Amino acid sequence: MNDDALTRVVAVRHGQTDWNAQTRIQGQIDIALNAAGREQARRLGRALAGEHFDAVYASDLQRAADTARAVAEGAGLPLRTEVSLRERGFGSFEGLTWAEVEQRHPEESRRWRERDTRFGPPGGETLAGFYERALNALAAIAARHRGQHIAIVTHGGVLDVLYRAASRIAIDAPRTWQLGNAAINRVLHGEQGFTMVGWNDHLHLIGPSIDEASA
Repeated sequence: MNDDALTRVVAVRHGQTDWNAQTRIQGQIDIALNAAGREQARRLGRALAGEHFDAVYASDLQRAADTARAVAEGAGLPLRTEVSLRERGFGSFEGLTWAEVEQRHPEESRRWRERDTRFGPPGGETLAGFYERALNALAAIAARHRGQHIAIVTHGGVLDVLYRAASRIAIDAPRTWQLGNAAINRVLHGEQGFTMVGWNDHLHLIGPSIDEASA
């Protein structure tokens, strides 16, 4: 395929939050980055500063938007936020830890763990509905920038959808790949959809903090 027909996409999960560290389900609750997450965002911005981006997108939830801002500022571009890039809505599960969900809602927890595509927590999205919403959002943004290079900062669930689409893995297959906070993932998008280039590059997150390295 002609390279001019492909969109190069750098896709990133937001930096860490306190709820990530506590294994607490965030869903669409607007949780801020913690100190570690802000450091990850700075490292991400520095790692991607040498790349030419044509656009930088993020979920409108602050943990994603604040992570993306470091990339947008490094590229000298405005940050474009999209509601459609939000994490899966987990309804009544939001705010609970994984252990609390298992203890309080054992049957719902089983269906969630088994990736029942028809299951959605009360007030939340089904897995099938979320998959369709997230993939449509990612594909629409990529198609908007055919032949260009873009960055998208979003959430773990959305990146899981992207990995499955790019690797041709079924929606209900067990997850065996990493979705690290602020790790760099690369895919291409063309007429046949997404294809994988590289996943979970986290070397920029290793080593002394930026402040220590510049002291």
